[in-house]
Amino acid sequence: QQHFNQQIFKKEQEEYKKEEIEWTYIDFVDNQDMLDLIEKKPGGMIDLLDEQCQFPKATSADFAQKLYNSFTDNKRFSKPKLSRSAFTLNHYAGDVTYETDNFLEKNKDYVIAEHKNMLMASEYPFVASLFEEKEEEKKKEEATKGRRKSVSAFRFASLGNTFKGQLKVLMTALTQTEPHYVRCIKPNTLNQPGIFEPSNVLHQLRCGGVLEAIRISCAGYPSRSNFYDFVERFGLLDISLFDQGLEESDMCEKLLAIAKLEGHQIGKTKIFLKGGQMAMMDKLR
Repeated sequence: QQHFNQQIFKKEQEEYKKEEIEWTYIDFVDNQDMLDLIEKKPGGMIDLLDEQCQFPKATSADFAQKLYNSFTDNKRFSKPKLSRSAFTLNHYAGDVTYETDNFLEKNKDYVIAEHKNMLMASEYPFVASLFEEKEEEKKKEEATKGRRKSVSAFRFASLGNTFKGQLKVLMTALTQTEPHYVRCIKPNTLNQPGIFEPSNVLHQLRCGGVLEAIRISCAGYPSRSNFYDFVERFGLLDISLFDQGLEESDMCEKLLAIAKLEGHQIGKTKIFLKGGQMAMMDKLR
């Protein structure tokens, strides 16, 4: 969701600013503060969960109390009145309540060292890659070399941090691409054909940020093109423009005047059109 927000909301408006077109910044709901609450280090929920897992006698109630003490003033976090083990995260699309029962057990992933070493030595590259030593673990081992320490047959690994690391790798890969999004909407909760539940569909659109994207798209300029491509594509509407020695930006203005379009904007290197205007230009072409 954060990646979707970055691409659709922030970068869209950043481009308007970069191109120096007239634009009033539109506020949108950003979930960065929720991400910080969950995964910020130190002090995030995953970090506190890992800390509690280090205490053999810690309980779910202890973890819940740790959360209450740490996030009392956080607007995204709240404590249900009649519970000592639950907490509520106030997502922008709605509140979700979680029970801390079994959080500690599910976050622990004890791996027997001998088993891990055996799988790391597998002749199958895929199997061996699943148990590779992480860079952080290698540094820790290097730092503790030569020191006397007790070696446990079991090694604790946080599932929360493991998942967070995998997600970070995925996000790094996604930021290096030019993303296109397909939002899958479930029409009903019965998994039956021919049934459409409007309130359920609307809830999914709101939670997925689609309504926010449409709002900004309608207020902004969903179609844009650099000057050269625009002139090459629509110059045939008046070929005499090519003989007048005009700048490409001026040619774009004259082509739009021929089409009698209003509400567009001319930036430093691109032309920005309102929704449907590019289709109107193609129709004239």
